[in-house]
Amino acid sequence: MSQTGDQPDKKTALHSLNLTLAGVTGQVGCLTVIIILAAFFAGRWLDSRFDSDALFTVILMVASVPVTLVVMVWVVRSVTSRFAKPSGQNSQEDEEGIDRGKTP
Repeated sequence: MSQTGDQPDKKTALHSLNLTLAGVTGQVGCLTVIIILAAFFAGRWLDSRFDSDALFTVILMVASVPVTLVVMVWVVRSVTSRFAKPSGQNSQEDEEGIDRGKTP
């Protein structure tokens, strides 16, 4: 006997999760491109203002790498926090299950 009532709910939840992950990937990709382009154009502008040979461009491009990584982590953490289980819900049951060697 199969539970046909649970199957559409699981499909809907999986579909929703997949769409969310695709959206996060798109956001992170777009933000990465925006940060890198901003660093490039700001560096080129500073180089033209101070008559330097790509010094500011290189510095800003290198500095954009950690900025991009921080933004990626921030976006991913903000989205995944929405999927976390509300605190206090089933925590006692989970702790008892872990004590018995079961995974929640």
